[in-house]
Amino acid sequence: MTERIVGIKTPIKLEYTYTPGLASSRYLNGVARGKLIGQRCPECSKVYVPARGCCPACGVTLGEEVEVAQSGTITTFCVVNLPFYQAIKPPYVCASILLDGADMALFHLIQEVPAEEVRMGMRVEAVWVEPGELGPTMESIRYFRPTGEPDADYDSYKEHL
Repeated sequence: MTERIVGIKTPIKLEYTYTPGLASSRYLNGVARGKLIGQRCPECSKVYVPARGCCPACGVTLGEEVEVAQSGTITTFCVVNLPFYQAIKPPYVCASILLDGADMALFHLIQEVPAEEVRMGMRVEAVWVEPGELGPTMESIRYFRPTGEPDADYDSYKEHL
């Protein structure tokens, strides 16, 4: 009789090189300065962070650079129960965060709150690495944490789910 295999453990590593375009470079250069920079659509006025170069709704090249707040609202989230990210013990939370002044949610880690207390509408703020450690990478933002402000009203973010 053959023994049924239900899983294996093996180390895995994925290396890749990312070449950012102009819009991503502007965003990442802002992150290296401790700022969150987006771009506004000249037609619909929506602000995209990080910018993608053109408006997904209008199809036109994005224009004006806009610095948005480092705080925002959790629109959706996921509780991770698997030890995927080695530096953090499960359960932990990853969330879509609608930054104040932006029209597109940013996906990032939520910390300093038990996973079971994270909720849609929770107000959060960025926690950055030390100024000397800033670089053009999303790892410059360590995570987001609750601000202690009252939850945002559902109507204020329902269009961004």
